Amino acid sequence: MDVMQVFEILKRDCINMVSPEGILEKLKSGKRLKIKLGADPSRPDLHLGHSVVLRKLRLLQQLGHEIIFVIGDFTGMIGDPSGKSKTRQPLTFEQTRENGETYFKQVTKILDPDKTSIIYNSEWLSKMNFSDVLKLAGKYTVARILERDDFAKRLSENSAIGMHELFYPLMQGYDSVALHADIEVGGNDQTFNLLVGRDLQRDYGQPPQDVITFPLLPGLDGVEKMSKSLDNYIGIDEPAPVMFEKCMKVPDELLGDYFRLTTDLQEEEYGPLLETDIRRAHVRYAREIVSLYWSAEAAEEAFLRYQRVASGALPEDMETVFCDNPSADVVHLLRLTGLAGSNGEARRLIEGRGIKIDGKVVEKIGQTAEGKHEIVLSKGKNKFVRVRFQ
Repeated sequence: MDVMQVFEILKRDCINMVSPEGILEKLKSGKRLKIKLGADPSRPDLHLGHSVVLRKLRLLQQLGHEIIFVIGDFTGMIGDPSGKSKTRQPLTFEQTRENGETYFKQVTKILDPDKTSIIYNSEWLSKMNFSDVLKLAGKYTVARILERDDFAKRLSENSAIGMHELFYPLMQGYDSVALHADIEVGGNDQTFNLLVGRDLQRDYGQPPQDVITFPLLPGLDGVEKMSKSLDNYIGIDEPAPVMFEKCMKVPDELLGDYFRLTTDLQEEEYGPLLETDIRRAHVRYAREIVSLYWSAEAAEEAFLRYQRVASGALPEDMETVFCDNPSADVVHLLRLTGLAGSNGEARRLIEGRGIKIDGKVVEKIGQTAEGKHEIVLSKGKNKFVRVRFQ
């Protein structure tokens, strides 16, 4: 693609550009631009929501520009307050570094690893002394920080706002100063923080970065943004069968957006399917996503497995877990097999009729498999575990 084609795709899919004229001028300048994307490693897994921005960065990378992926190991100790109704639980520096180590592997499923710089913002933020911090704080007023919707809402509801949270936009903005960023991209929930970076660059005597924000991909629930904590996500590093099955669960009314924002397919390739056969459209989408992140062969295997399971057959690749208590109730078995992370989650799954033993819905939380030597425990239509009692 040439500059104008990439620019038109960016303009088509973005929520906001600050400023379109400046971005186009920079792209046409022939200069190798520094294009920044930041992420706090609060969780070590990336999902298709992250891919919306990463795929646009790949287009810019193909034009020859430098993509700088900033891992906020230092800002992650505060936690981005964007969209949060209460103060986030802070992470330790060790936790942010541990989570950040998996990012490069996942990010480079989309970006070219040889053309991507991975940088931790502790490289400059950890070296600032208190005088530097005061100088940075003096660049912004409390009134401007409180213009953020989430801060304003919490203030009006008399919810606590930590002083350290007020520093978060300044710290993220200072990343752009430290890197001399030309353009910064991010999700639409990051608009305020990205504009702070633009303002701070002016204050530090640098040309202000241009800003591009993209829509937040709705999750599989069709309501909230895609998020691992809400369990409505499709992880880009998940096993191919799991990824395929989740793609089949994308709400019908959102499938067009998923095609447009997360695949390379043109509308003429998927549009007619959306109009005439929504199930075939889901299969096409699932095949495309699995092929992108694994391979065409993996997509075919995942499709065949999905068909077998959908017709009532058991998958051949089930994990086997041994249990030494034949009278254990299903809540214990869900924890033992990893199908539930807590007793509370196990109970919610059972109450939602999402758990089966040997193909039959579990009706009671205290139900057991007593008298059986082996059962197949299943969660939804994709997760199966064989339990053998010793």
